[in-house]
Amino acid sequence: MNTIFEVSSKNYSDDLLLIKKSLSHMETLVGCYNGYEVSEPSSKFGWTFFQLSIKPKLQNGIEEKFADMLIKYRLNTPSQKFTKFMTDYFQSKGCDVRIKMID
Repeated sequence: MNTIFEVSSKNYSDDLLLIKKSLSHMETLVGCYNGYEVSEPSSKFGWTFFQLSIKPKLQNGIEEKFADMLIKYRLNTPSQKFTKFMTDYFQSKGCDVRIKMID
């Protein structure tokens, strides 16, 4: 089952480009391709919202490759740790986005 994030951005075009570059780099690192999908955006109150779907193969690759980093997050569940890791990863690549996992 895919992990789905709701991504919020104030600068959609720039952030989307950075997210795609970041995920392409991540795919190369873990040896997985076509591991994500991006939905059509919607805008409200100066923010643009869209869904980012991470396929299980990419998520598993990320969790294995970066297990040592994920362990350091002091959060309760693996899904919270993965969400925080992805938020930090995108921010380290210059994306100013907010991310929340959709159940």
